[in-house]
Amino acid sequence: MIKLQLIDQQQKVLKERTADQATYLDYHAQYAIGDAYQVVVDQVPAYISVQLDAALAPALLYVTANNWTYTLPFNLQRDWPYPDGTFVGKNHYATARYATPTEIQTYRNLAVNSHDQPQIADVFPHVTANAETRGEMVFYAKNAIDGMVANESHGNYPYQSWGINQQDDAELMLDFGREVQIDQLGIVLRADYPHDSYWTEMTIQFSDDSQEVVHLQKVAEKQLFKFAERTISSLKLTKLIKDRDSSTFPALTEIEVYGTDIK
Repeated sequence: MIKLQLIDQQQKVLKERTADQATYLDYHAQYAIGDAYQVVVDQVPAYISVQLDAALAPALLYVTANNWTYTLPFNLQRDWPYPDGTFVGKNHYATARYATPTEIQTYRNLAVNSHDQPQIADVFPHVTANAETRGEMVFYAKNAIDGMVANESHGNYPYQSWGINQQDDAELMLDFGREVQIDQLGIVLRADYPHDSYWTEMTIQFSDDSQEVVHLQKVAEKQLFKFAERTISSLKLTKLIKDRDSSTFPALTEIEVYGTDIK
């Protein structure tokens, strides 16, 4: 069983639909602040595929709780990390289904999650960080796993990124919620040069107590790093070494982690 609900700030169910494997909601009214989608499954852990707005890419998620709540964001800040029209208007369509075995077992970017949110547990992949520039949505850590790699500007969509607020000890934690096998990492630096600086080096600390030190170039293209396969449940980007240039703002547009779920 999988259930998709739309609830308001008082937890009142505005609409819901339940099915065995795949369901959807069509909703014909403006969302209000505090509205949220809930996905309910009857057994966990589970792999689900969701798309809660037509402007968001579908996300393959690993959930460890029976109920996942996605609070709808509202464009209340100067800049906005979503396409114009996301979560607005009077005609909405959202979907939720169980992932197929082929989707789960495929070698893929295990880090991507277009529906990640701060302070949300039990849904993976999920990122957290000890620094986010001015607390602005366009610089949240979650932007580093949203699947978007446009990086030659900063701020508004499609140039959202993880901004470190000029913090020398900035770190980003990526949690998969279960053990996975990985062998390749992709880094897309924000490349709004000369506004941006960049990191010449960063250390990847893995949950198996191993680490890799990667050396980066001042380029806009994705930089790929291959290494021996290892089994991990999380990793941390740490010891970010900034180039000694006159620019102030190194930032990360995207991290990609390639591998498979453990069968």
